[in-house]
Amino acid sequence: MQETRLDTARIRAARQMIDPLFLDTPLYLCEALEPDLGCAVSIKLETANPVRSFKARGTEVVTGLLAANGSRAAVCASAGNLGQALAWSGRDRGLDITVVASRFAPAAKLERIRALGAGLELVDGDFDMARERAADIARHEGVRLVEDSLDIETCEGAATIGLELVDAAPSFDAVLVALGGGALATGVGHVVKALAPGVEVICVQPLGAPAMTRSWRQRRVVTTDSTDTIADGVAGRRPIPAVLDDLLLVADDAVLVQEASIIAGMRMLLDRAGLVVEPSAALGVAAILEDRDRFAGRHVATIVCGGNVDIDAYHRWIGAAPLREP
Repeated sequence: MQETRLDTARIRAARQMIDPLFLDTPLYLCEALEPDLGCAVSIKLETANPVRSFKARGTEVVTGLLAANGSRAAVCASAGNLGQALAWSGRDRGLDITVVASRFAPAAKLERIRALGAGLELVDGDFDMARERAADIARHEGVRLVEDSLDIETCEGAATIGLELVDAAPSFDAVLVALGGGALATGVGHVVKALAPGVEVICVQPLGAPAMTRSWRQRRVVTTDSTDTIADGVAGRRPIPAVLDDLLLVADDAVLVQEASIIAGMRMLLDRAGLVVEPSAALGVAAILEDRDRFAGRHVATIVCGGNVDIDAYHRWIGAAPLREP
């Protein structure tokens, strides 16, 4: 039987390495969503921290270990949120951080990376091209390459969200998790299946960036030539084999949702919950909108994983979005 790379004891220990600013984020039943969605929805609000995403849970663990081992520098590729988180965590530990990103990434995310003191290098391509460039820098400069989802610390840092979910009362029937590189889904999924095995773990990805979902369905790595989604935070083309192996052990389902549903989910979170979220954070609501019968009468938790949006783009999306499903 395939063994996972994740370890529940290490995940519990990871909480001690993470700044409390990023722990115990709000979790609450959002009653205003129920009339439109037909089910009880609890929100795990991972935007309520200084970098406005869950990523710092992982980078706190990574940089804590690097600093303890005497490392002074690290580099990563990022669609925006990991770069902000690594810049924050590295700054607090005196590390020299370089972030490689697509020049087409949301400007707000790039500006925040610079503001946090990290070096920023832009490439004329997508996230996977940035990943290749970051690997080149690490090799040539002899510094640590931080690879989201591949580095187990990023998965186990994200998994601390799962500890907070399973400690909640009452328990949930299902947890909806955004699926991109896989750190969040494998981390949360591992804890949920270890400690609350009756809870369904459902991963959600945009139809325009389906590589990891297709890989999960076919039980082998499936790559795509391109992506076409506003959910830049989950828009990878090349799944990591080791991460897919972990995901196969914990995900009960992986679903793809349309762009119009993502936008409708963002609009609903604004109108009903007062939350400004990035597209990736609305994937859970989008999944409910597209399959209300599946979730009818159930209690589901959705992880609102990021709130770093380009304001101009956000206004365009929300202004054009219907409140209900398209």
